Amino acid sequence: MSAEPLWTSAAMQAAMRAEARGALPELVTGISIDTRTLAPGEAYFAIKGAVHDGHAFVEAALNAGAAVAVVETAQADKFAPDARLLIVDDVLAGLVDLGRASRARLEGQVIAVTGSVGKTSTKEALLHVLSAQGQTHASAASFNNHWGVPLSVARCPANARFAVFEIGMNHAGEITPLVKMVRPHVAIITTVEPVHLEFFSGIEAIADAKAEIFAGVVPGGAVVLNRDNSQFERLASRAKELKISRIVSFGENKKAEARLIDIALHATCSAVHAEILKSEVTYKLGMPGRHMAMNSLAVLAASSLAGADLALASLSLSQLAPAAGRGVRQTLTVPGGEITLIDESYNANPASMAAALSVLGSAKIGPQGRRIAVLGDMLELGSASAQLHAGLNDAIKTYHIDLVYCCGPLMRNLWDALSTGKRGGYADSAANLEAQLLAAIRAGDAVMIKGSFGSKMKTIVTALEKRFPGKAALDEAAV
Repeated sequence: MSAEPLWTSAAMQAAMRAEARGALPELVTGISIDTRTLAPGEAYFAIKGAVHDGHAFVEAALNAGAAVAVVETAQADKFAPDARLLIVDDVLAGLVDLGRASRARLEGQVIAVTGSVGKTSTKEALLHVLSAQGQTHASAASFNNHWGVPLSVARCPANARFAVFEIGMNHAGEITPLVKMVRPHVAIITTVEPVHLEFFSGIEAIADAKAEIFAGVVPGGAVVLNRDNSQFERLASRAKELKISRIVSFGENKKAEARLIDIALHATCSAVHAEILKSEVTYKLGMPGRHMAMNSLAVLAASSLAGADLALASLSLSQLAPAAGRGVRQTLTVPGGEITLIDESYNANPASMAAALSVLGSAKIGPQGRRIAVLGDMLELGSASAQLHAGLNDAIKTYHIDLVYCCGPLMRNLWDALSTGKRGGYADSAANLEAQLLAAIRAGDAVMIKGSFGSKMKTIVTALEKRFPGKAALDEAAV
């Protein structure tokens, strides 16, 4: 959050065409939709979610020091006559209006990121490298949907030099209204893969949905596309149809403007030699995996297009670290030694599973250690689900994974495809797999845990952390 006040109450009222009630403070320091994280001075938006109606927490928000609460007209009379309120017909629509007003006042360079895999890690990498060169705002966590994007844009300080927004979708038509609010100077599509197949006829339809991001690119703007991806020509053609003349590609392809020349993959990092927009750079990437290195090309290309210094941006990548649930590593203490835990529990699809297995395949293990994959269901894959789950066995063989634990009815397809020697254990849920895995862990192991968010693989990560605390936890306990 900026040190400067984010909004004035008057500006918010005007942007949302709201009715004001109560004695509103002049300045608002931030935007919140969650009373658990709300800070004094912030505006609280009473969003209706799938489980809770934010109006139930308005009084708590005001008592916690919220500058103002944004509520809908139909529920405004539930609150005290002097309650600090901005009243709108629809709270989410009001947030969208505030997002549009925020974008209209922003003079900095805006980058939007979408793709089947790597959206959040690419967004976080952009935030990391651009923050070293000027005030940079970015979407928090994976706030990339119909409420997350307007919230992220509304939170953007007016004086930010750079702003980076992640835009997601699982149905056609979802990106268009979001990108028209964001109006990026640079749009990135990391890749197009068979994800959310439950809602699409095939990968070409997924590419078309991702290409919706082009609709918001400002005149004279640029798009950054993966030239190694099967859908590159389709995406590039769509960009040209929309009169986007600056199409920058990245990858190993010799025609790529952001081209990988050479790479040395290590257990916890990579050394990359690349050509970015006609300038050669050699840099250390502080995260392992070829997929991370490929996306770093897009990061450097987009940063350059947005006016950042390429040399400084490439230097910053050495300090890059993974986001929570996306490859974070811990060293846990177990009887007789230590294990490496790689937490990939946030989400999964066939492409990201293969990438995570490749990273596990390069992980260091002890003399008696094994590389263990703990895999939960990949969701929203439609009729191809059984085949795609079973197909993970190819990556398990390629990357020499020693032992595999599977949980969930869809992962049963992989379990059945595994050779007997690689079968660690199977259960119908993450909770029911915990005991099997905990009993099998031994010193020297490297354990990677991954699955779609709905498969609740984080519960296994938590169980391992609880049973085998890491060095930092032990030190804190000693203190």
